[in-house]
Amino acid sequence: MDSSSRFSSPSSSINSARGIFCSQSLNLRSISAIGYDMDYTLVHYNVKAWEGRAYHYCMENLKKLGFPVDGLTFDPDLIIRGLVIDKEKGNLVKADQFGYIKRAMHGTKMLSTRAVREIYGIELVDLRLEGRWVFLSTFFSMSEAVAYMQMVDILDDGVIPANLGPFDYKGLYKAMGVALVAAHVEGRLKSDIMSNPEQYVELDPELPFTLLDQKEAGKKLVLITNSDYHYTDKMMHYSFNRFLPGEMGWRDLFDIIVVSANKPEFFQMSHPMYELVTNEGLMRPCFKAQIGGLYSGGSANMVESSLNIHGDEILFIGDHIYTDVNQSKVHLQWRTALICRELEEELKTVAATNMDNENLSQSMQKLLDVMQILDVKIAPMLEADGDLFNKRWGYLSRADLWDKSHLMRQIEKYADIYTSRVSNFLYYTPFMHFRSQEQNLAHDSHTNYCSRVDKFPSNGKLD
Repeated sequence: MDSSSRFSSPSSSINSARGIFCSQSLNLRSISAIGYDMDYTLVHYNVKAWEGRAYHYCMENLKKLGFPVDGLTFDPDLIIRGLVIDKEKGNLVKADQFGYIKRAMHGTKMLSTRAVREIYGIELVDLRLEGRWVFLSTFFSMSEAVAYMQMVDILDDGVIPANLGPFDYKGLYKAMGVALVAAHVEGRLKSDIMSNPEQYVELDPELPFTLLDQKEAGKKLVLITNSDYHYTDKMMHYSFNRFLPGEMGWRDLFDIIVVSANKPEFFQMSHPMYELVTNEGLMRPCFKAQIGGLYSGGSANMVESSLNIHGDEILFIGDHIYTDVNQSKVHLQWRTALICRELEEELKTVAATNMDNENLSQSMQKLLDVMQILDVKIAPMLEADGDLFNKRWGYLSRADLWDKSHLMRQIEKYADIYTSRVSNFLYYTPFMHFRSQEQNLAHDSHTNYCSRVDKFPSNGKLD
């Protein structure tokens, strides 16, 4: 891409909804290879359509088992990414960066602040307790969460037939999960999507040129996806080939392609690797990947060995905070980037509600003089500001008026950089040096106001 088409300067994009945000300094000049996830990373779906279809098949399977699900519909506004299911209590909760629960919903009904305090007190969300907590880390979690919360309402109403057996909230989650998994395993869902990709895939014309830009800059590109070859080929062909020059196809962008990767185990241990040798999916065992090859299974160590590139020379970009970002960093010390499409809407919402700096300073001084009035009148206004993003849960990045959300804490801890979509890289040079913001301590500031209003992000930036 011509440099004149990029942002005039990196700083001019920092407040943009299409900007790239830095948690830990990252110099792209030191990156020799860039790995990509596919689903919701290189291929973005219409969430309402894709998850709505998954929900449809889940409910269809539950109905066959005898659950009274007639009349239920998919409501994507019921949840946001980063929430946590409490399988013991049938609740959906939003936790802050420390794990304290700030908001909660039982079934499809939001709980009052007092009820949340009475139920959870100072209890912490501990994601290591997988028997209780389920973290909603991707868009693929939406159909699961909506179906479960609606099923909780049905259980509470006492209308589940006795012959299906007694259920507690944890058992109900298991039954719902089996029905949802069946919807995927049966193949009907992906068959629908492959047959009508235009209904489910949101095209991004800049995306193929982003990868071409990186390739021309000398970066090795690797695709690592859990999807099978036939689905991957269909989605990538539909999303990329129409925008690529000449006879170039999507496979020409990548030095190595790995399908059915079985992440996160792909980053943790070695599995047999197979080379796909025909378009019909015929495979043969192999022990080392070659440049230009197409493979199924294997491991990240095999990819490193084939490219002769290791550790922090590799940047991996994906949408799943655990499967893509956490595991590649923890086990391999790869550098990481998280794709979080919701940032675009959130940052636009923040910008639309911001006061300019001059008005803010004047207002702050007045509010400092009338603190008691501030607490009564302004706090509800600030709380309502987050409702513009989601009326139930507020901003994705915040758990309360001032606190970062549990998801935001994970992003800052494991993702070196994060952005709303891969094509945002097109607006930066492939040799960009992303520098994290200066981390000030509380006692560093000599003009530290006591007002809680001073902590509210008024400039559209995520902390």
